[in-house]
Amino acid sequence: MSATSMTVAEGRIEWDRPDRGRVGMFSLIAAEAAIFTIFVVAYLFYMGKSLTGPMPKDVLSVPIFYTICLLSSSLTIHLAAKLLRRGSVRAFKIWWFATITLGAAFMYGTTTEWHRLIYHDGLTISTNLFGTTYYSLVGLHGFHVVIGLMSLSIVMALTLLGHVRSEHAERIDVLSLYWHFVDVVWIGVFTVVYVIGR
Repeated sequence: MSATSMTVAEGRIEWDRPDRGRVGMFSLIAAEAAIFTIFVVAYLFYMGKSLTGPMPKDVLSVPIFYTICLLSSSLTIHLAAKLLRRGSVRAFKIWWFATITLGAAFMYGTTTEWHRLIYHDGLTISTNLFGTTYYSLVGLHGFHVVIGLMSLSIVMALTLLGHVRSEHAERIDVLSLYWHFVDVVWIGVFTVVYVIGR
């Protein structure tokens, strides 16, 4: 962080500028939240308007286990960042790897669900309005998880090569904000698709 001084009649005022990385990440999250809002509204608007099947109640099963995996990864990434701040790179590696594993498990669950929906239940993006909005919304979230997993994997590789140290904790915190965002968005998507939409 850097400070800029301003001179006023009575004296000097110190102003700390916010961290550029955090400002950038919060800006990205705000933009992505707007995009997700549009997709969620579209899903809700078209919910129940499909003229042909299959319908959500016929083909969707609630991914409770994989949801627990993804939401648990917010805890593991928080612990990893906290441990790195304390200088424990070895413990950071373990919890960071746990985050990647939980995120990968979630994506495995999404992949197997899509495989079943497409090849067993015949639901594709062009089958009906439900298929179009389902794959668009869940696919958008899945895309964000994949981007997050790629970023986490790059950090893991750098850590294994010995390039990540406690002085990088602020950057790790910024990246973890993105991962927390992905998890929070899943709560909304899960609620709309698997609770309200069924």
